[in-house]
Amino acid sequence: MKRKFYNKMLEWKERSNGTSVLMIEGARRVGKSYLAEEFAKNEYESYIMIDFLEENDDFKAHFNELRSDLDSLFIFLQAYFNKELKERKSLIILDEIQKFPPAREMLKYLVKDGRYDYIETGSLISISSTSDKITIPSEEEKLTMYPMDFEEFLWAMDEQLLFENVKNSFQKGLPLMQALHRKLINRYSQYIVVGGMPQAVQKFADTKNYKEVDRIKKNIISLYRDDISKAKPHLREKIRSIFDLIPSELNKHEKKFKLSDIKKGARNDEYKEAFLWLEDAKLVNMCYRATEPNIGLKMNKDKESYKCYFADTGLLLSMAFDENEPAMADIMRKLSLNKIEVNNGMLYENVVAQSLVSTGRKLYFYSSYSREADDRMEIDFLIAKSRITTSHNISPIEVKSTTRYTFTSLNKYLRKYKEYINQSYVIHTADYSERDGIIYLPAYMTILL
Repeated sequence: MKRKFYNKMLEWKERSNGTSVLMIEGARRVGKSYLAEEFAKNEYESYIMIDFLEENDDFKAHFNELRSDLDSLFIFLQAYFNKELKERKSLIILDEIQKFPPAREMLKYLVKDGRYDYIETGSLISISSTSDKITIPSEEEKLTMYPMDFEEFLWAMDEQLLFENVKNSFQKGLPLMQALHRKLINRYSQYIVVGGMPQAVQKFADTKNYKEVDRIKKNIISLYRDDISKAKPHLREKIRSIFDLIPSELNKHEKKFKLSDIKKGARNDEYKEAFLWLEDAKLVNMCYRATEPNIGLKMNKDKESYKCYFADTGLLLSMAFDENEPAMADIMRKLSLNKIEVNNGMLYENVVAQSLVSTGRKLYFYSSYSREADDRMEIDFLIAKSRITTSHNISPIEVKSTTRYTFTSLNKYLRKYKEYINQSYVIHTADYSERDGIIYLPAYMTILL
């Protein structure tokens, strides 16, 4: 399936020209290994893919023995894989590199040798856990791969031209025709239900079978739980508690994560490392409160107040309804057709967070709990414009899962922080419009912000 990340890989190849190693970061089953091999097939005359999860100890031992004799190493690899390597025209993929840390340590010398290009993939958590045992090569260039966004989902559905209309509408500030808008909202509902994990998207594209899609998503969630069970002993239960609580925390009207829901009297310091583990694994997208909605959101970050979104909304949905497995396929089908009453606010806010992160943004929200009614407000997301000026740098975003809503908090925010505001957005399910300085954006346009 076509992925935007492929273009980033092309940029790395041209920019690096053999002077760096590409480390593809991302959650498990997000498509790292698959895309690395597709890239190798298309962009090089030959390649070797070493899967350290599959290779036996004899192979690893011999690989390590030849670390100081690269000529012999390359002769060995060509014979072992029956692939000819061509200088500056071949790629070596080091897949699941966390299973063999010495190979990662060798990359410094492999890059210096300069004959071939190198790409690494693997589980971030396992990579991090083995990092203290080796010298990390400075030649690594890291890029993060996320679940498929809505445009990539449409590509997988063989509707490549549909999103071109969306881009045109966004750039010109015009609504789409109602027929197109309805079709896009229906496809977006499918995207929310299926999610952006490539295996699930491919199965849906091939079969439209929600039961099979849910089975794939449940398998992925099971893999994540297995990873949690391999965390450091003092962290396992804390990580598991957070992971399992995410759906119910997002289901609340106020979506800030409350540690007291895990354990009465729990403190942030106790769970900080567990949240970092989940972030490093790319299983969650953390959204922190900004104490002041102005430039330098990171400097105004309140580490004690945060929301914890799931990295993929399709997986969140399968977790939220896992107690009703026999009916899950029917639930997914009805949700995709908007024919069932659930808290769509949870799903829409999560998918907007997922979309913003996929464009490279960090997540921030704003809330104020003053005794003065005019100062009490909560804004779902804040984003900064790309070129900072002396004022008007921050765009507030409110997310609405229906076409019938009020936005009391946004009105208060507009009055109080007028000099900070670049552009105000309401993300909803209706078509594009603009009124009183607010842009009303259909949710499927989020990735264009």
